[in-house]
Amino acid sequence: MPRNLFGTDGVRGVAGERITAELALGLASAATRLAVPDAGRRPQVLVIRDTRESGEMLEAGIAAGVAAAGGDALLGGVLPTPAAPLLLRRYGLDLAVVLSASHNPYRDNGIKFFGPDGHKLSDRREEEIEAVFEAGARPNAEAIGRVRTLRGTLEDYLRELHTRFVDLDLSGLRVALDCANGAAYRAAPEMFRRLGAEVTAMGVEPDGRNINDGCGSTHVETLAAAVAAGGHDLGFAFDGDADRVLAVDRHGTVVDGDELIALAALHLRAAGRLAGGGVAVTVMANYGFHHAMRQAGIEVATTPVGDRYVIEELRGRRWVLGGEQSGHIIEMGFSPTGDGIASALLTLEALGGRDLAERDAMEKLPQRLVNVRVRRTWSTSRARCFRGAPAGSRSITSRSRNCRSGPIPASPWCRSRVFRGWCGSARKRRGVSPGTTRSSSAKTRERLTGPAWRSVRAGQP
Repeated sequence: MPRNLFGTDGVRGVAGERITAELALGLASAATRLAVPDAGRRPQVLVIRDTRESGEMLEAGIAAGVAAAGGDALLGGVLPTPAAPLLLRRYGLDLAVVLSASHNPYRDNGIKFFGPDGHKLSDRREEEIEAVFEAGARPNAEAIGRVRTLRGTLEDYLRELHTRFVDLDLSGLRVALDCANGAAYRAAPEMFRRLGAEVTAMGVEPDGRNINDGCGSTHVETLAAAVAAGGHDLGFAFDGDADRVLAVDRHGTVVDGDELIALAALHLRAAGRLAGGGVAVTVMANYGFHHAMRQAGIEVATTPVGDRYVIEELRGRRWVLGGEQSGHIIEMGFSPTGDGIASALLTLEALGGRDLAERDAMEKLPQRLVNVRVRRTWSTSRARCFRGAPAGSRSITSRSRNCRSGPIPASPWCRSRVFRGWCGSARKRRGVSPGTTRSSSAKTRERLTGPAWRSVRAGQP
């Protein structure tokens, strides 16, 4: 059955409009009913959130839904999204609910679920949750659960990070951190300080409305200016729920996810920890990344846009490293989801004391990202990919909905390609035109996006 509520990363929308307390209660109740705890005990459900002002309202709705369905809601408070899978495994819980809209403005919020194995729920399980939700099952008065505050969650998350990076000594490193006034505002500065770094923290005064507001990875220019002004060796910018990160070198140059993954891939392979000898990235990856990995003898698997598809590819191949240009980086040996703080520390581990400004893992090639707003509401199942060709462009039907377009090989005539699909958090079509030179990238963009976007507006396949 088609999913009407869940997208590629849970359920998202404007809080108080699409994302309501009633919706939170209903989804939590449905998900709890489908949880399968050990015999003789109630489902144990972790609930964490970011710093949005709507988070407390939704937290209350989730807790009520869990308890109404006979589960125990364990409120973990404000924590980075990647804390959920780590704490699930640490505590042996049955389900986790994360309330966040990631890099979106404060007005938005979202609800996403993680299973007991630490992975986001599968499409099939989300469909089952929708079915139970729409059926409107009534609570059982004989099996009402409890709501409790779970204390020590931040410290337990930091302990997991410290265990992974216990050999990383950051003594003397001057680092600037932009925490986006979001979920990392306590965890990131504290973790870096514990490892010995001299930390300048920005975006650490959340007020419920300033999350991602002119700060964090969506506004990395703020951090870049601070680092370029001097006094720092490098900087890291997180998004609102801290599952992604971008870096800035001492010159103020932004280092995106492609470069960070390339650094990590070479490091893990040299350390004998790159299981399978490959990495997974999305169709948005810079062509320079593919070239560098090919030169290094590292296999690259290309997935649709979205970290969940990268994770699916890693699980299927039993690989450990993958991610997105946007800064979602997954090291499966540590966590089955993107963790911005862990990714920043992995970058420093990969550098081994070297200057980020002297990085040489890959050479970025020119790439243009084009967003075009679409006024009409289009079915996400109509996402398409376009591959460049001298005669124009042709469409390739996507394998599934919401930007789940398959790997698109580079066109031999200019080593560039255009990907067209839905941006997951806005009503936009998104295209990428990489190339081996800046002029080839520009020519590809002009040649292909015109007809591609005209077909979008006209509703053509």
